[in-house]
Amino acid sequence: MSDDHTHPGLQHDVPLPGRAKRAVAIHRLLVSKSIVGPDEVRETIDRAGRRTPADGARVVARAWTDPAFKTRLMDDPRSAVFELGYRLSRDAGLAVVENTDRVHHLVVCTLCSCYPTAMLGQPPDWYKSFAYRQRAVVEPRAVMREFGLHLDEDVAVRVVDSTADLRYLVLPRRPNGSEGMPEAELAELVTRDSMIGVGQARNPA
Repeated sequence: MSDDHTHPGLQHDVPLPGRAKRAVAIHRLLVSKSIVGPDEVRETIDRAGRRTPADGARVVARAWTDPAFKTRLMDDPRSAVFELGYRLSRDAGLAVVENTDRVHHLVVCTLCSCYPTAMLGQPPDWYKSFAYRQRAVVEPRAVMREFGLHLDEDVAVRVVDSTADLRYLVLPRRPNGSEGMPEAELAELVTRDSMIGVGQARNPA
């Protein structure tokens, strides 16, 4: 690099750590075999970085107000979210599980931190922690109570395990008193935690 274009704080020739070297090598191999384009990985990362729980909330609000869309979402999530402009990665599917007054779903990734980033953005730190990944399976009700969610004993709790091949999104229960609210206002009631299952959607003010 020419000295005419120096930048304060820029370090030259800093050795990459092992994992970074491995990632670079895998990327070069995939490009050389034409499995991905040179810019495809970066574009995917940038697209995921632009996503937030507000995107998933929009999907939930549409499902609450449009029964036909909800049916499509449950049957074919990839096509349904594409209707709203969301594109899922080719290597991971999406399953939508619905919470009702009889069944409550809790999402965990027991192996690492697989998560529907295309709908919710990056996972929170607690979702990636070993404590959550272990305890969500062993004592899900205790974990939910720590998040402030107390379920009646007659509500069945089902823990679903996200994987690299299949991510889960919870369709939370629509809160009482939200009848007649426009879709945009309904989306504001949907929280990230409610789409993971450690919380419920907010009640309307």
